[in-house]
Order: sequence, then C-alpha cells, then structure tokens
Amino acid sequence: MSKPCVFCEIIAGRSPAQFVYTWPDAVAFVPLNPVVPGHTLVVPRVHVDDAVADPIVTAVTFARAAWYAPRFCGSCNLITSAGAAATQTVFHLHVHIVPREHGDGLPLPWTPQQESWTWKRL
Repeated sequence: MSKPCVFCEIIAGRSPAQFVYTWPDAVAFVPLNPVVPGHTLVVPRVHVDDAVADPIVTAVTFARAAWYAPRFCGSCNLITSAGAAATQTVFHLHVHIVPREHGDGLPLPWTPQQESWTWKRL
C-alpha cells in the first residue's frame, strides 16, 4: 500500500496547514518551509500527480494562482514542477507563489544569481 498524499490529507482536513485562501476547486496554504515571507502553494482539491497529468486541472489551478498573486504579493514567481528529475517532491499538482523583491538574492537556475549552475546542453 502506498503512502497517502500529503496534500490530499491537508485538503481533507486530516493534516494541518495554514490556509490563506480557498476556492471550490483549489486551496492556498503556506508551505512547511517557505523560502520567503508570503510563499504560498495553490493546490487543486482533486488529486492530479503533476502539471502535465491533467491540462484542464492545471489551467484552473494556475488561474487561481494568477488571481491570488497580485492581490497578496505583487511581483512573484509562479513555479511548478513535473516529475522527480524536475525537483518535484510532492506528487500532487501544486503551484508555488514566491514573492520577489529587487535584490532579494533568491537564486533560480535560469538567472545570473545561480553561479554554480551551467548549461548541460546547448
């Protein structure tokens, strides 16, 4: 038997989370280890493994994140991953809303701040 999905457990109310917004089809809550203040996850209520598993659910989830972000954080990154090689660790679709400020130093692999990262393929 496989482990229960942590996000499904949160949505069902069986695991704790600090909810910041809810919709009929998605929820927004603070992740366990936010990278900056205001870091939020938007998660569909239905279990979908990742962003490529169900394009319609992904579109709705991103629409919720896009609605939430400008109201509560201003400039931000909207980030999701699909698969372990893409750094996905919880296999339930989720969108990270990461508030950003000029000069915050938060590195991303496609920005100059990430000095240790080099192109593997051109």
